[in-house]
Amino acid sequence: MYIMKTATVQQIDLSKLPSRVLTYGFIDELLDLVFPVEAGFGLNDDLSDERVEKLKRILREVLRPLKDKLPESFEVVSNSFFERLPEVYDKLILDAKAFVESDPAAESIEEVIVAYPGFYAISVYRIAHELYKLKVPILPRLITEYAHTKTGIDIHPGANIGDSFFIDHGTGVVIGQTTIVGNQVKLYQGVTLGALAVRKENKGARRHPKIEDNVIIYAGSCILGGETVIGHDSVIGGNVWLTESVPAYSIVYHKSDVKIRDKSDLKAVIDFVI
Repeated sequence: MYIMKTATVQQIDLSKLPSRVLTYGFIDELLDLVFPVEAGFGLNDDLSDERVEKLKRILREVLRPLKDKLPESFEVVSNSFFERLPEVYDKLILDAKAFVESDPAAESIEEVIVAYPGFYAISVYRIAHELYKLKVPILPRLITEYAHTKTGIDIHPGANIGDSFFIDHGTGVVIGQTTIVGNQVKLYQGVTLGALAVRKENKGARRHPKIEDNVIIYAGSCILGGETVIGHDSVIGGNVWLTESVPAYSIVYHKSDVKIRDKSDLKAVIDFVI
Protein backbone atom coordinates (compact mmCIF):
# COMPACT_ATOMS: atom_id res chain seq x y z
CA MET A 1 0.00 0.00 0.00
CA TYR A 2 2.82 2.41 0.84
CA ILE A 3 4.49 1.71 -2.54
CA MET A 4 1.24 2.41 -4.41
CA LYS A 5 0.82 5.75 -2.64
CA THR A 6 4.39 6.72 -3.45
CA ALA A 7 3.91 5.89 -7.13
CA THR A 8 0.76 8.03 -7.26
CA VAL A 9 2.53 11.02 -5.72
CA GLN A 10 5.40 10.70 -8.18
CA GLN A 11 2.96 11.20 -11.09
CA ILE A 12 2.24 14.76 -9.94
CA ASP A 13 4.54 17.29 -11.61
CA LEU A 14 4.41 20.42 -9.46
CA SER A 15 6.81 22.20 -11.82
CA LYS A 16 3.87 22.65 -14.20
CA LEU A 17 1.81 24.55 -11.65
CA PRO A 18 1.98 28.29 -10.89
CA SER A 19 3.97 29.30 -7.84
CA ARG A 20 1.69 30.22 -4.95
CA VAL A 21 4.31 32.58 -3.53
CA LEU A 22 4.68 34.44 -6.83
CA THR A 23 0.92 34.46 -7.40
CA TYR A 24 0.06 35.91 -4.00
CA GLY A 25 2.81 38.53 -4.31
CA PHE A 26 1.51 39.47 -7.76
CA ILE A 27 -2.04 40.00 -6.46
CA ASP A 28 -0.86 42.12 -3.52
CA GLU A 29 1.30 44.32 -5.75
CA LEU A 30 -1.37 44.58 -8.43
CA LEU A 31 -4.00 45.78 -5.97
CA ASP A 32 -1.51 48.28 -4.60
CA LEU A 33 -0.97 49.52 -8.16
CA VAL A 34 -4.70 49.84 -8.82
CA PHE A 35 -5.38 51.53 -5.49
CA PRO A 36 -2.07 53.14 -4.44
CA VAL A 37 -2.86 54.20 -0.88
CA GLU A 38 0.26 56.26 -0.34
CA ALA A 39 -0.25 58.24 -3.59
CA GLY A 40 -4.00 58.71 -3.55
CA PHE A 41 -6.55 56.50 -5.24
CA GLY A 42 -6.75 56.13 -8.99
CA LEU A 43 -5.13 53.90 -11.57
CA ASN A 44 -2.42 55.62 -13.55
CA ASP A 45 -3.68 55.97 -17.14
CA ASP A 46 -0.14 55.40 -18.41
CA LEU A 47 0.27 51.63 -18.15
CA SER A 48 3.88 51.75 -19.32
CA ASP A 49 5.42 52.94 -16.09
CA GLU A 50 8.10 51.00 -14.23
CA ARG A 51 5.76 49.31 -11.76
CA VAL A 52 3.52 47.99 -14.52
CA GLU A 53 6.49 46.58 -16.39
CA LYS A 54 7.64 44.87 -13.19
CA LEU A 55 4.19 43.34 -12.69
CA LYS A 56 4.11 42.17 -16.29
CA ARG A 57 7.39 40.36 -15.69
CA ILE A 58 6.00 38.74 -12.53
CA LEU A 59 2.82 37.64 -14.31
CA ARG A 60 4.87 36.13 -17.13
CA GLU A 61 6.85 34.15 -14.58
CA VAL A 62 3.62 33.00 -12.94
CA LEU A 63 2.26 31.92 -16.33
CA ARG A 64 5.46 30.26 -17.57
CA PRO A 65 4.76 26.78 -16.08
CA LEU A 66 1.38 26.83 -17.88
CA LYS A 67 2.82 27.71 -21.29
CA ASP A 68 1.79 24.39 -22.88
CA LYS A 69 -1.81 24.89 -21.75
CA LEU A 70 -2.26 28.54 -22.76
CA PRO A 71 -4.13 29.50 -25.95
CA GLU A 72 -1.32 31.97 -26.75
CA SER A 73 2.19 32.68 -25.47
CA PHE A 74 2.44 33.81 -21.86
CA GLU A 75 3.84 37.15 -23.10
CA VAL A 76 0.70 37.77 -25.20
CA VAL A 77 -1.60 36.69 -22.37
CA SER A 78 0.19 39.00 -19.94
CA ASN A 79 -0.12 41.97 -22.28
CA SER A 80 -3.80 41.22 -22.95
CA PHE A 81 -4.51 41.12 -19.23
CA PHE A 82 -2.92 44.51 -18.58
CA GLU A 83 -4.83 46.04 -21.49
CA ARG A 84 -8.02 45.07 -19.64
CA LEU A 85 -6.91 46.52 -16.31
CA PRO A 86 -8.47 50.00 -16.77
CA GLU A 87 -11.86 48.35 -17.37
CA VAL A 88 -11.41 46.27 -14.20
CA TYR A 89 -10.62 49.46 -12.29
CA ASP A 90 -13.80 51.16 -13.55
CA LYS A 91 -15.89 48.19 -12.43
CA LEU A 92 -14.27 48.20 -9.00
CA ILE A 93 -15.03 51.89 -8.51
CA LEU A 94 -18.70 51.12 -9.25
CA ASP A 95 -18.53 48.29 -6.69
CA ALA A 96 -16.97 50.59 -4.08
CA LYS A 97 -19.68 53.20 -4.67
CA ALA A 98 -22.32 50.49 -4.19
CA PHE A 99 -20.80 49.70 -0.77
CA VAL A 100 -20.98 53.35 0.27
CA GLU A 101 -24.56 53.67 -0.95
CA SER A 102 -25.70 50.40 0.65
CA ASP A 103 -23.95 50.35 4.03
CA PRO A 104 -24.76 53.14 6.53
CA ALA A 105 -21.51 52.32 8.34
CA ALA A 106 -19.37 53.07 5.28
CA GLU A 107 -17.98 56.60 5.55
CA SER A 108 -16.20 56.81 2.19
CA ILE A 109 -14.99 54.94 -0.88
CA GLU A 110 -11.49 55.04 0.62
CA GLU A 111 -12.68 53.20 3.73
CA VAL A 112 -14.36 50.54 1.59
CA ILE A 113 -11.24 50.00 -0.50
CA VAL A 114 -8.85 49.56 2.43
CA ALA A 115 -11.08 47.94 5.08
CA TYR A 116 -13.99 45.93 3.62
CA PRO A 117 -13.44 42.18 3.11
CA GLY A 118 -16.37 42.00 0.70
CA PHE A 119 -14.76 44.58 -1.55
CA TYR A 120 -11.40 42.82 -1.33
CA ALA A 121 -12.96 39.51 -2.42
CA ILE A 122 -14.74 41.21 -5.32
CA SER A 123 -11.51 42.93 -6.38
CA VAL A 124 -9.59 39.66 -6.47
CA TYR A 125 -12.49 37.95 -8.27
CA ARG A 126 -12.57 40.61 -11.01
CA ILE A 127 -8.82 40.18 -11.59
CA ALA A 128 -9.14 36.39 -11.72
CA HIS A 129 -12.19 36.59 -13.98
CA GLU A 130 -10.22 38.45 -16.66
CA LEU A 131 -7.60 35.70 -16.65
CA TYR A 132 -10.39 33.12 -16.76
CA LYS A 133 -11.82 34.81 -19.87
CA LEU A 134 -8.34 34.66 -21.41
CA LYS A 135 -8.58 30.86 -20.93
CA VAL A 136 -5.73 30.68 -18.42
CA PRO A 137 -6.05 27.38 -16.53
CA ILE A 138 -5.57 26.85 -12.77
CA LEU A 139 -4.26 30.35 -12.01
CA PRO A 140 -7.66 32.12 -11.75
CA ARG A 141 -8.80 29.57 -9.19
CA LEU A 142 -5.54 29.91 -7.26
CA ILE A 143 -6.11 33.68 -7.16
CA THR A 144 -9.71 33.54 -5.88
CA GLU A 145 -8.75 30.94 -3.28
CA TYR A 146 -6.21 33.45 -1.97
CA ALA A 147 -9.09 35.84 -1.26
CA HIS A 148 -11.12 32.95 0.14
CA THR A 149 -8.45 32.22 2.76
CA LYS A 150 -8.34 35.89 3.77
CA THR A 151 -12.07 36.67 3.84
CA GLY A 152 -14.08 33.43 4.00
CA ILE A 153 -15.75 34.51 0.72
CA ASP A 154 -15.61 31.88 -2.03
CA ILE A 155 -16.24 33.28 -5.54
CA HIS A 156 -15.38 31.03 -8.47
CA PRO A 157 -13.54 33.00 -11.18
CA GLY A 158 -15.92 31.62 -13.82
CA ALA A 159 -18.98 33.31 -12.31
CA ASN A 160 -20.38 36.23 -14.31
CA ILE A 161 -21.06 39.18 -12.01
CA GLY A 162 -22.46 42.53 -13.15
CA ASP A 163 -21.71 46.07 -12.05
CA SER A 164 -22.19 47.66 -8.62
CA PHE A 165 -21.96 44.40 -6.69
CA PHE A 166 -22.19 44.52 -2.88
CA ILE A 167 -21.29 41.86 -0.30
CA ASP A 168 -21.81 42.93 3.30
CA HIS A 169 -19.81 41.19 6.07
CA GLY A 170 -19.29 38.34 3.65
CA THR A 171 -18.06 35.40 5.70
CA GLY A 172 -19.46 32.15 4.32
CA VAL A 173 -20.61 33.54 0.96
CA VAL A 174 -20.28 30.97 -1.85
CA ILE A 175 -20.77 31.80 -5.56
CA GLY A 176 -20.42 28.87 -7.95
CA GLN A 177 -18.73 28.66 -11.33
CA THR A 178 -21.75 29.07 -13.63
CA THR A 179 -23.61 31.63 -11.51
CA ILE A 180 -24.90 34.71 -13.31
CA VAL A 181 -25.37 37.84 -11.19
CA GLY A 182 -26.90 41.01 -12.62
CA ASN A 183 -26.25 44.65 -11.79
CA GLN A 184 -26.78 46.25 -8.37
CA VAL A 185 -27.17 42.95 -6.52
CA LYS A 186 -26.64 42.83 -2.75
CA LEU A 187 -25.60 39.75 -0.77
CA TYR A 188 -25.18 39.31 2.97
CA GLN A 189 -23.10 36.81 4.93
CA GLY A 190 -23.66 33.08 4.57
CA VAL A 191 -25.41 33.26 1.18
CA THR A 192 -24.85 30.30 -1.15
CA LEU A 193 -25.44 30.49 -4.91
CA GLY A 194 -24.77 26.85 -5.62
CA ALA A 195 -25.58 23.67 -7.51
CA LEU A 196 -28.32 21.21 -6.67
CA ALA A 197 -25.94 18.26 -6.88
CA VAL A 198 -22.23 17.75 -7.31
CA ARG A 199 -21.76 15.37 -10.24
CA LYS A 200 -18.67 15.30 -12.43
CA GLU A 201 -20.76 14.54 -15.53
CA ASN A 202 -22.41 17.97 -15.15
CA LYS A 203 -19.13 19.72 -15.94
CA GLY A 204 -19.72 22.42 -18.56
CA ALA A 205 -23.47 22.65 -17.92
CA ARG A 206 -25.27 25.47 -16.12
CA ARG A 207 -25.40 24.27 -12.52
CA HIS A 208 -25.84 27.50 -10.59
CA PRO A 209 -28.63 30.09 -10.39
CA LYS A 210 -29.17 33.33 -12.25
CA ILE A 211 -29.76 36.43 -10.12
CA GLU A 212 -31.25 39.32 -12.06
CA ASP A 213 -30.73 43.07 -11.46
CA ASN A 214 -31.49 44.84 -8.18
CA VAL A 215 -31.95 41.69 -6.09
CA ILE A 216 -31.22 41.61 -2.34
CA ILE A 217 -30.38 38.27 -0.70
CA TYR A 218 -30.20 38.29 3.09
CA ALA A 219 -27.98 36.26 5.41
CA GLY A 220 -27.96 32.49 5.36
CA SER A 221 -30.05 31.99 2.23
CA CYS A 222 -29.27 29.14 -0.14
CA ILE A 223 -30.27 29.37 -3.82
CA LEU A 224 -29.48 26.29 -5.88
CA GLY A 225 -29.71 24.95 -9.41
CA GLY A 226 -29.01 25.97 -12.99
CA GLU A 227 -32.72 26.31 -13.76
CA THR A 228 -33.32 28.69 -10.85
CA VAL A 229 -33.82 32.35 -11.77
CA ILE A 230 -34.43 35.10 -9.22
CA GLY A 231 -36.41 37.81 -10.99
CA HIS A 232 -35.23 41.40 -10.89
CA ASP A 233 -36.06 43.69 -7.96
CA SER A 234 -36.80 40.74 -5.67
CA VAL A 235 -35.93 40.41 -1.99
CA ILE A 236 -34.91 37.02 -0.59
CA GLY A 237 -35.15 36.95 3.19
CA GLY A 238 -32.73 35.31 5.59
CA ASN A 239 -32.33 31.52 5.82
CA VAL A 240 -34.42 30.81 2.74
CA TRP A 241 -33.83 27.57 0.79
CA LEU A 242 -34.72 27.98 -2.89
CA THR A 243 -34.51 25.47 -5.74
CA GLU A 244 -37.13 27.03 -8.01
CA SER A 245 -37.47 30.34 -9.82
CA VAL A 246 -39.33 33.36 -8.48
CA PRO A 247 -40.80 36.16 -10.62
CA ALA A 248 -39.65 39.77 -10.63
CA TYR A 249 -40.63 41.97 -7.66
CA SER A 250 -41.05 38.97 -5.35
CA ILE A 251 -40.52 38.91 -1.60
CA VAL A 252 -39.50 35.45 -0.40
CA TYR A 253 -39.08 34.73 3.29
CA HIS A 254 -38.76 31.89 5.75
CA LYS A 255 -41.22 32.12 8.64
CA SER A 256 -39.96 30.63 11.87
CA ASP A 257 -41.85 30.29 15.13
CA VAL A 258 -40.01 32.25 17.82
CA LYS A 259 -41.51 32.20 21.32
CA ILE A 260 -40.57 34.57 24.13
CA ARG A 261 -41.56 33.53 27.66
CA ASP A 262 -40.71 34.55 31.17
CA LYS A 263 -38.32 32.06 32.76
CA SER A 264 -40.52 31.85 35.84
CA ASP A 265 -43.27 30.24 33.73
CA LEU A 266 -41.09 27.24 32.92
CA LYS A 267 -41.80 24.30 35.20
CA ALA A 268 -38.84 22.23 33.98
CA VAL A 269 -35.22 23.22 33.65
CA ILE A 270 -34.02 23.56 30.05
CA ASP A 271 -30.46 22.38 29.71
CA PHE A 272 -28.82 23.57 26.48
CA VAL A 273 -25.76 21.45 25.91
CA ILE A 274 -23.41 22.64 23.16
